Amino acid sequence: MDQGISGAKDRRPALDTLLADARRRHFDVLVVWRLDRLGRNLRHLVTLLEDVQALGIAFVSLAEGIDATTPAGKLQMHILAAIAEFERARIAERVRAGLARVRAKGQRLGPRPRWISDQDLLMVANLSTRKAAVALGVPPSVLHRARVSRNPVATET
Repeated sequence: MDQGISGAKDRRPALDTLLADARRRHFDVLVVWRLDRLGRNLRHLVTLLEDVQALGIAFVSLAEGIDATTPAGKLQMHILAAIAEFERARIAERVRAGLARVRAKGQRLGPRPRWISDQDLLMVANLSTRKAAVALGVPPSVLHRARVSRNPVATET
């Protein structure tokens, strides 16, 4: 499983390992829970499954009940892959619209800006940036920017 990696990507570590194992004939059947877990790009999915089937490996999707070794299963797989790609595009469209709406309202995106007082900077002045950041509970990049903006000569990292 590629944790945190989009199914829209053609290259994923676990998928690459799966394909390498398929070429080595380590398994006879590729079983997935749902077709969209394997990929969300129709062209990539079709190519991937054709490659796997060319190696003599059967494909089954449990949730959709697809057995791609039959003509009806292949048709069903193509239809569901197209729907998965469509849904991915719709999600991306909604995210872009939401971001545009937030920007149009003039709201800030991302985490709240963090401010470090001069007193806090003095308190951790003798510490390295990393140790000082931990002491103040801020990311090192925030502390570094505060140090540089208040003392342009400071170059400690």
